[in-house]
Amino acid sequence: MIACLRLFTALCLAALLAACASSPSSSLGELPRTPDASIEQLLDQAAKSKTPEQAALFRLSAADLAYRQGNAGQSAQILQQVPVEQLKPGQQVFASTLAAELAMVRNQPKAALTALSHPSLQRLGELPVEQQVRTGTVHARALEADGQTLAAARERIFIAPMLSDEAAGKNHEAIWTLIASLPTDQLQPTTNDDLGGWIGLALAVKTAGTLEQQQAAIDNWRAQNPKHPAAIQLPLPLTKLKELASQPLSKIALLLPQDGPLASVGKALREGFMAAHYQAQQAGQKPPAIEFYDSSRLTSMDEFYRKAQADGVQLVVGPLEKPLVKQLSTRPQLPITTLALNYSEGEQGPAQLFQFGLAAEDEAREVSRRARADGLHRAAIMVPKGEWGDRVLRAFSQDWQANGGSIVATERVDQPVQLAQQIADMFQLRQSEGRAKSLQSTVGSQVAAQPSRRQDIEFIFLAATPQQAQQIKPTLNFQYAGDVPVYATSHVFSASGDVNQYNDMNGIRFCETPWLLDANDPLRKQVTAQWPQAAGSLGRLYAMGVDAYRLAPRLGQLKALPDSRIEGQSGSLGMTQNQRVVRQLPWAQFVSGQVQRLPDTPR
Repeated sequence: MIACLRLFTALCLAALLAACASSPSSSLGELPRTPDASIEQLLDQAAKSKTPEQAALFRLSAADLAYRQGNAGQSAQILQQVPVEQLKPGQQVFASTLAAELAMVRNQPKAALTALSHPSLQRLGELPVEQQVRTGTVHARALEADGQTLAAARERIFIAPMLSDEAAGKNHEAIWTLIASLPTDQLQPTTNDDLGGWIGLALAVKTAGTLEQQQAAIDNWRAQNPKHPAAIQLPLPLTKLKELASQPLSKIALLLPQDGPLASVGKALREGFMAAHYQAQQAGQKPPAIEFYDSSRLTSMDEFYRKAQADGVQLVVGPLEKPLVKQLSTRPQLPITTLALNYSEGEQGPAQLFQFGLAAEDEAREVSRRARADGLHRAAIMVPKGEWGDRVLRAFSQDWQANGGSIVATERVDQPVQLAQQIADMFQLRQSEGRAKSLQSTVGSQVAAQPSRRQDIEFIFLAATPQQAQQIKPTLNFQYAGDVPVYATSHVFSASGDVNQYNDMNGIRFCETPWLLDANDPLRKQVTAQWPQAAGSLGRLYAMGVDAYRLAPRLGQLKALPDSRIEGQSGSLGMTQNQRVVRQLPWAQFVSGQVQRLPDTPR
């Protein structure tokens, strides 16, 4: 009877091992499979195992089961008990893959990549397809999270032939998302393989201008690459582009205030918008008809949309008023696709709402990007007191610190009489003067000591009016900090041509709209000849009006192609996932009373 029980136990153990292991080759070792047993049963069998290899196999199975059940903490604890270096190569691949998956749960892509650099991964191609796919998938995810976009795409292209059905479709779309997110200057098709084909497709789409040109570029690429996976199954965003191209925009509603406090802003936007419209006509295009609506006389947005629908409107540009934009952002959906000319406070609005404006936050992030590109790491900040200054400060700080920069001092500018003291505090000049006085009292005689400032501030981020900047830069010079670079938003630039004002801000670098930095642009010349005020600070609104017109037919394009851009008059325009148009801007510097354009830096 005892012999029978022993035989039964041995058979059960053999069956359990068979259920959780496969054997690609004896040199690679058996791989765990999803077992029929519970985690506790597997750990119990590991404790009773007669050989270390059997115990490790049971623990690997238990760790994997815990991960699949969503218990990453327990999985990691069990995996730590597995002596990975004593395993056979196939089992080491399995353990390294699981370690990488657990690292990704903790949002640690570098740790995942370290796990996947184990020497055993060189034999991945000898393992079953299921294991190759699993390892390749987590490798692609880790590379993407680590910013290695092209390498992530290459990994997904490698596993693509091993996939089928829904998994194949998801991987196919993921490849396109990765490739399409690359900037144009990184899209260099150097090979004739699948990767080269994907890159060629993205390059063809990104370098085409209008929807019609993009569609022609896609068709041409498919004709040249008929056997490429993307030619056989066009990625979903490109299918959407095809649908957009077949639905040309024929009528736009321009919804702007004609009376009230925002009437002058609405007028500049409207004149810029229509200037772009007339330019398109002169170029022989067939632009959409424009229907004007006065938002200052609106009684209800619902009533407006009903009228616009009755008038055959396909797209609304406006409103400008923030309360109206906020109201639209809280709705579950809109009857007509709408490009609002301001931003709501919330993050995500209805699918039909896009938002575009001259946000100071964009410029704060642009300062952060430029300072990083110039090799700077430690910032001091000067912003005005109040809600606007707080928003700009928050946008800069978040972007700067998220990208590894540090903030060593912050001052909120308010009263001009306090400015010298604030700058002295920022640079710790009073401490230096105090040390000099202390030394003087100690030695009992006059000490010739020039105050010294702190040396850890590499640049100042400045958000201020021209009048404030006129005071700040000379005060910096007076307080022994004239050599510290100042990076500012466009708000320091009045575009007045006042040489004396510019001289007071000598050396300040600032981001600005292409419209105000390129006086030779043909459309700007036309507009300023008719409306001279468009050459001054109001020019930013004219530029925004021009860009609103150019954005109108291309909203679907920007949404369908992540990281694609439109080179506009208010900046280089892209779109976030929550359908907000964001700007990147060129740079200039005040030099001897003149505005001097600075070379662009890589983005």
